[in-house]
Amino acid sequence: MIPILNIEQFDKEINSKDVYSNELAVHLRKNSKFVHSAHRHDFFLCVVFSAGTGIHEIDFNHYAIQPGCVFFLKPGQTHLWKFESAPEGYIFFHTKEFFEYGFSNTEITQFPFYYSNENPPNLQLTLDELALIKSRFKEINLEYNTSATYKEQKLCSLINLAYIDLARLYTNFESYTIAGSTTYLKTLRVLETLIQEFYRSEKSVAFYADKLNITTKHLNRITNYSLDKTPLELINERIILEAKRLLVHSEDSLMEISDFLGFNDYAYFSRVFKLKTKSSPSDFRNHYKKRTI
Repeated sequence: MIPILNIEQFDKEINSKDVYSNELAVHLRKNSKFVHSAHRHDFFLCVVFSAGTGIHEIDFNHYAIQPGCVFFLKPGQTHLWKFESAPEGYIFFHTKEFFEYGFSNTEITQFPFYYSNENPPNLQLTLDELALIKSRFKEINLEYNTSATYKEQKLCSLINLAYIDLARLYTNFESYTIAGSTTYLKTLRVLETLIQEFYRSEKSVAFYADKLNITTKHLNRITNYSLDKTPLELINERIILEAKRLLVHSEDSLMEISDFLGFNDYAYFSRVFKLKTKSSPSDFRNHYKKRTI
């Protein structure tokens, strides 16, 4: 299976299991055995680059690394770094509980970069914007390395301020495209949560519509208007994404992957995968591994 990392693995000297911060170059040097191979986290991660170039691969999508890049990762996403020149910047991550405990009426998913799987996980800053955001990250890192009273409360507040600044910039970012009323977007967010929970065992639109207490017709209307996709497409995309993760980042057999994803018949799983990717599971695995050698 794909390695899942938790916060305590990254800094055992500081007794914290809910939040972490570091200068990016230091973080990458200290954790080189993790960061250059595919892995996933059980926390929210945010990183800003002030220098460096390369590629950041997030769930099989490739994003260019350059000064001014910001990346946002949610729990469960698979990623790895490939650097062409030395990176600099700051990184922090935290659990959902850490952030929401500090703000009892606030959810981390209120921020657009964490709101939906359809929203892009990156942002490109101008030089002026980078100066502002870098100062926020630096302040977070300085506080993280103090032993002052009310440290956790201040860290939570500083992270919230950074997210507010980033959300303001993000909503002007040209790739931010989700449309819809507040009601539609809330339903879409709950749908994505349900799909994440049940995609292995439940693959029918009717199941999710029933969970949402709406008709399948109305659910189709919501996803088509907001994303220009059907609910079935969203379900299948989640299944195919996990299939890709397991094919590339695990040594599980094709049959084991098929079974894990809730398919009783490997031949049917193979047909579904090929329909969506234009490649058989075995061809996809072989092609990706040859490309990364």
